[in-house]
Amino acid sequence: MRRYDSYADDYYVNLNLNTEMELPQTRDTVLHFFEQLQKHYPTMRNFFTRERGEFVLEEDKDRGTYRWATVEGRRICSGYVNPTSVEDAMKQHTHVLDLIPYSLSVSPMDCESLSVMYGFDYNYRGNHNQLLVDALGVCPAFEKLAEMEGATMLCHEPAIQFALDANCKTQCRLSIETRTSAYHIRTGEYPEDQVSVYFTARRYGSLDIGETFHSAMNRLAEIAQEIVDNYIVENVLRPLQQTIAIK
Repeated sequence: MRRYDSYADDYYVNLNLNTEMELPQTRDTVLHFFEQLQKHYPTMRNFFTRERGEFVLEEDKDRGTYRWATVEGRRICSGYVNPTSVEDAMKQHTHVLDLIPYSLSVSPMDCESLSVMYGFDYNYRGNHNQLLVDALGVCPAFEKLAEMEGATMLCHEPAIQFALDANCKTQCRLSIETRTSAYHIRTGEYPEDQVSVYFTARRYGSLDIGETFHSAMNRLAEIAQEIVDNYIVENVLRPLQQTIAIK
């Protein structure tokens, strides 16, 4: 399976599982889950709690590539930043799914939503919103507005969401997040910050009879990779990369 680091400064592949019921939050249960994960990935040794009660285990970030996992009140996340391959990231997510029925008492019935997300970050010093106009354009109905004399683009964050079945149980979302504010534009002081492209394939509801977390994740991963490879790389990632290179 291919790498995507040639298309962005950083890329990552994440798994998110939202549950209907609250997850166990006791000390022994949470530590046991992360200890089991650490046995498989010994370099995940940085454990801490965020202010909002989110438990985190991650590798050192200074190498530029690292694994992480979190447990929140009703969500379990697994991520791999700049993985050696997408396959390696999916192996990590598979292991997390192997652990949660026993360590955190999560059953297929308890699934509120399951998603696989690809993220791509681009470092850029300048107006992120104008960058997106230059790289990707705007919809035809808005072109004249974008071309108005003296107009400065303050917000342009394209997004599209669509369903892949009649009951809207499986959905996909492509969105782009900018980090340029009116203050940056007014002062002309632009920090080097990241433009982020996110693509998420998500399925809602409890798993069907005979369906497993593995099979549901694998189907979402296939959908995500097909759309990233066949559409997003050529129509979003390359244009962004090329436009940044000439600015």
